[in-house]
Amino acid sequence: MSAITIKTTVNAPVDKVWKIWSNPEHIVKWSTASEDWHTPKATNDLRPGGRFSSRMEAKDGSMGFDFWGTYDVVKPHEKIGYTLGDGRKVDIYFHSHGDSTDINETFEPENQNPEEMQRAGWQAILDNFKKYTESI
Repeated sequence: MSAITIKTTVNAPVDKVWKIWSNPEHIVKWSTASEDWHTPKATNDLRPGGRFSSRMEAKDGSMGFDFWGTYDVVKPHEKIGYTLGDGRKVDIYFHSHGDSTDINETFEPENQNPEEMQRAGWQAILDNFKKYTESI
């Protein structure tokens, strides 16, 4: 499978987008793919070599997992690149347009789930980020 790219435009300036993307107190409020899941805990050391972790769980307690990795590239307000715990690479680009910010996120898919399922899940999280950021 080749890399998957998802996109959105957030109606907020890049400094606000960057802060909400990288601050654990915000991450726990937007980092979920569906209403029946939540992220009760997140940590983030946003610097090259720094680690991040988000605990994602079904609200009914039936399942959960840790989404974690290590930062490779951090260019404030421009780019975040990281390697997930399983070795897959992710690159996120932030393009400022004054009062709006384009986000392009490219990730290497895993082999256990269909590509469309992965695209839909990651896009749902990005859509939640947009909705949350525009609401505060």
